[in-house]
Amino acid sequence: MSGGKSFGERPEQPVALVTGASGGLGQALAVELDALGCRVAVHYNSSEAAARAVQDKLHNDSVVVTGDVGDYAAVTALYQEVSEKLGPVDVLVNNGAIRKDALMAMQAPEDWAQVIQTNLVGSFHTARAAVPHMLRRRWGRVVNIVSPSGLIATAGQTAYSASKAGLIGFTRTLAAECGRRGVTVNALSPGFMITGMTVDLPDRVKEGMEGKAPIPRFVTVEEVARSMRLFLEQDCMTGQVISIDSGVSIT
Repeated sequence: MSGGKSFGERPEQPVALVTGASGGLGQALAVELDALGCRVAVHYNSSEAAARAVQDKLHNDSVVVTGDVGDYAAVTALYQEVSEKLGPVDVLVNNGAIRKDALMAMQAPEDWAQVIQTNLVGSFHTARAAVPHMLRRRWGRVVNIVSPSGLIATAGQTAYSASKAGLIGFTRTLAAECGRRGVTVNALSPGFMITGMTVDLPDRVKEGMEGKAPIPRFVTVEEVARSMRLFLEQDCMTGQVISIDSGVSIT
């Protein structure tokens, strides 16, 4: 985006939308943003009770919203609800994602497409709804949650890896488009965590994951969430992939 070099000021209480906030990492992100002074919109797709439980842990004004991020009409509706109840979104955290692992040669095409639609296209949908306000305000933050799987090969994850690698490319290009108007766009790449997406993995797989990292342990969701302060406070960091992954992405 072209324009002047003057940036707007950070709002006193930014409105933050966290997609997939009913899960383990999403909850930690929402709680951390609340602690940093944000008013948080807690998004869920299927578990309202879990989302309400997250909201109960927040201290600032907040709202619970739902909608399939893979559906643009649903995203525009939930964004409108957030805008009416809290205000336009200043901080967007694209955390909502699904994983359907299988060797590509045997994977159902509809499963592969659903992963791409939710993880990659869904992030476009939410950014498309939120970024215009940020550009007008000349201040905003977009944080896309990616994965080491978008950087390194993991057999059985062509869909998930493609979605996250695509999201990294999306992050960098959107950062280039928005930087002149004070909007930063970065990616956060957490390492192996015990969350709803990984808890059902066999012990041998979890042990193998731990053993691959230079720091041989899982990352906690709280460790990952603490990076939100960096994203909020850094005006000159954009288009970057910040890896909090015990070093697994360098192996």
